[in-house]
Amino acid sequence: MSGTHANLTELDARVRAIESLLVAKGYVDPAALDALIETYEHRVGPHNGARVVARAWTDPAFLDWLRRDATAAIASMGYSGRQGEHMVALENTPQTHHLVVCTLCSCYPWPVLGLPPVWYKSAPYRSRAVIDPRGVLADFGVSLPDATAISVHDSTAELRYLVIPMRPAGTDGWDSERLAKLVTRDSMIGTGLALPAQALGGAAGAPDAGPGVPDAGPGAPDAAMGAPR
Repeated sequence: MSGTHANLTELDARVRAIESLLVAKGYVDPAALDALIETYEHRVGPHNGARVVARAWTDPAFLDWLRRDATAAIASMGYSGRQGEHMVALENTPQTHHLVVCTLCSCYPWPVLGLPPVWYKSAPYRSRAVIDPRGVLADFGVSLPDATAISVHDSTAELRYLVIPMRPAGTDGWDSERLAKLVTRDSMIGTGLALPAQALGGAAGAPDAGPGVPDAGPGAPDAAMGAPR
């Protein structure tokens, strides 16, 4: 297991205590637990999906492959495995915005997005996304033109979806590494949009404001849908 750290939060301390108890009773192999933690902290997560999206924005042949066989295209970048065996890419356009939900439980593409956020698993989101998708988007701070249709996709045990958000304006000439920093987790679920170019300093050639795959979703959806993020 990971080493001890000073100034643990109450929640961290409880998690460590449970880990220690499970290991002491022989229920958990410490090496297996370390491997699991390493996988979900560093090897899977929305940074993988962001790289897929950025490549789709910059490589027309890859985008065409995603459209035809997303599972194979994504696997070619090294992102495959449990909960990602059968993938479909949903490309947002000015005419259609895609929103992903799992109405039965919490089916989610782990290899490209990591573990699902709490709100994704909540009953309010799972029901409202189908009944009132435009209202759900509004809760997340997303306002789309009336002319833009919203297509809701229900994940299943057999099928997972990855939304390809529209590429932000003002990013001509950007390489895929920089573009990936504009791709948020929520934009790949459909509850958000990619960040504007200004988030990283504006037009091509401007200073880079910082790394990472920020979560675009505000706190408002949680209050509206009753699920903490």
